[in-house]
Amino acid sequence: MMTPNRRRLHWSILLLLALLAGYVLGSSQHNLKPGAVSAHAVPDETLFDAFWQVWEHVRNDFVDPAGMDLDPATLVEGAIRGLVASLQDEHSGYLGAGEYQMMKDDWSGTIEGIGAVVETDDSSGHLKIAWVLPGSPAEAAGLQSGDVFSAVNGEDVLAASQLELAAIVRGPVGSTVELTMLRGEETHQFTITRARIEVPNVEWQLVGEPGFGYIELQHFNENARTQLDEALGSMNAATLPGLVLDLRNNPGGLLDSAVAVASAFIEDGPLLLQDDGERRQELVADGSHVMPDIPLVVLVNERSASASELVAGALQDRDRATIVGVATYGKGTMQNLFPLNNGGGLQLTIARWLTPAGRWIHESGVTPDLTVEQSGDVPAFSEDLQLQAAIGQLQSMIADAAA
Repeated sequence: MMTPNRRRLHWSILLLLALLAGYVLGSSQHNLKPGAVSAHAVPDETLFDAFWQVWEHVRNDFVDPAGMDLDPATLVEGAIRGLVASLQDEHSGYLGAGEYQMMKDDWSGTIEGIGAVVETDDSSGHLKIAWVLPGSPAEAAGLQSGDVFSAVNGEDVLAASQLELAAIVRGPVGSTVELTMLRGEETHQFTITRARIEVPNVEWQLVGEPGFGYIELQHFNENARTQLDEALGSMNAATLPGLVLDLRNNPGGLLDSAVAVASAFIEDGPLLLQDDGERRQELVADGSHVMPDIPLVVLVNERSASASELVAGALQDRDRATIVGVATYGKGTMQNLFPLNNGGGLQLTIARWLTPAGRWIHESGVTPDLTVEQSGDVPAFSEDLQLQAAIGQLQSMIADAAA
């Protein structure tokens, strides 16, 4: 159920810790097994001659003023990152072994960590706790919102990125992590035992008159559809006069999850088109519908991205829901995550996706049926103009049906 204070921090990193990105990750049918070679292999091996020349010069002739030992694995990773960067695609990238494992964990919906949400302080640039998950090791240890990360296991992290912090705070269940936190002018030490934590993803509540269902879906991980169904069951959804599905600030996630969520409300037929440049494939509802007829309004904003846009676009094109809010982020490409032999991974754009009507929303986003502007973070329910508009829209739909 909805907690008293709704959080809108989906574009920060969970210190669970989750690496959330606005992606639609494709299904496993595209995955190459480690060591597999593509049919598009480089035809002329002499293209690599210059690379090997540089490799030999770096290994034999470079003198690092800092006296750093040149690790071959580091050099290889640098070359890989350069190769992928040359694609000039902001959604493709190389993930080191630690980053790759975190990405997989994030989409599984469960992680091994301490149970706190981290954000960057706007004034200092330091990383601080935004909020602590109820029942988590972080709560049991006494961490509080606003605590700033100073050191982890004795290593200074005041200048660390969120990803760097994630890599050292996460760890196996049962292991411990030593945290030095700043709370105002005071320094506090914590020893926290890591645990397996389910990432909170769905919040629900009854809103408005005569009591509409409200579900906020925060990202499309492997558990999204299961948690959606649980929320519908908890609300006794069959008796609801209407439903608001809130996808605001939802950065996306897994393609299979998006299809499953859309399929909850669409009985059959197309949900999206996948275009890889050679062929166009239609992806259809999977037959798992549970609420194909309930009056439905979907809330979106400028931070609703990728999988969120896929679901909103499908429901809009199929005349299944009214979309309320402002134009979405505008990401119409699809990525896949390929495992590599070194334990890392390659995230690569593999296709465009289009709505059932053939719209490519890239850089333009999904345009709402009813535009309602709202600046800043999503406010409390009574001040949430977009939610109030959604409730009004449902009331109108019911009135029209009764007329």
